[in-house]
Amino acid sequence: MTAKGLKKQELSKFLATRGLWLIVVEITWISFAWQLWTYNSFYLQVIWTIGISMICLAGLIHLPKKIILAISLVMIFGHNLLDGIEPETFGDFYWLWNILHNQTYVVTPDLPIRGFLTGYPCIPWIGVMALGYLMGDIFTKPIEERHKTLFKIGGSAIILFVILRYLNIYGDTENWAVQERGFAYTVMSFLNTEKYPPSLLFLLMTLGPSILLMPYFDRMTGNVGRFFAVYGKTPFFFYVLHLPLVHVSSYLLYLFHRTETSSFRDHSSWAVSYEPNMFRWYLMTAFFVFLFYYPCKWFGEYRRTHKHWWLSYI
Repeated sequence: MTAKGLKKQELSKFLATRGLWLIVVEITWISFAWQLWTYNSFYLQVIWTIGISMICLAGLIHLPKKIILAISLVMIFGHNLLDGIEPETFGDFYWLWNILHNQTYVVTPDLPIRGFLTGYPCIPWIGVMALGYLMGDIFTKPIEERHKTLFKIGGSAIILFVILRYLNIYGDTENWAVQERGFAYTVMSFLNTEKYPPSLLFLLMTLGPSILLMPYFDRMTGNVGRFFAVYGKTPFFFYVLHLPLVHVSSYLLYLFHRTETSSFRDHSSWAVSYEPNMFRWYLMTAFFVFLFYYPCKWFGEYRRTHKHWWLSYI
């Protein structure tokens, strides 16, 4: 029986069906939101990977927790040992290795779509989700015990990241190096780890601080706490809404800066004024976060006060 009163068979069914639902959303709405009128490919990115991981977890939860822990740790800590394997090793099934481990674009001449982008390879995200499932037990503990455990896990992950990264011995495809341009660039080199597929060091440097900060967010109250809670309760709703608007706004900005020789899809032809700009990126991020505050707040309240079965899938 789970913390929410579900039997394992019920939880397994929910995980499998929600995983399939997320995959459908990824190859339809989200792929369209990324491409708009040029929609001719499936973008298999974060929602797809969460879906695949849920389907795998639907089977894993029937194993003893010690076995699930072993599988998740092997996938997280051992997947970089697979970096040297080339997709061509698998012949006609090269595309399967790309889905599991590599980021690439696979052309599909025999299908009605142009191809698919394996933006978020499945390994080791399956292991990460399995580990997250096991960590659910932590959140049933008394608050002080829960916070102490989270501090230990998050702090240990950060320390392990610093040691492995400093030694340049394992955990990422690229080594860091001291940069001639100064200390700040050296720090950037140290933190510049591989996300596609996520290296062990990328996972340690992102999940470690996230886990470490959980107790602080847990204690966060007042207006700031309520503000963040709105998005914490409606992440998928926010994600599927903001993507098309971000893409459309980017194109409108491109039209404002375009020249006779520029092309939206050809980065090399962009006007200098349209080149990526961090200040503009932060500004637009803040704009869209605040833009969707009230829609997300409404949906969170609607889901809290209504018991429709489909709300658990959004």
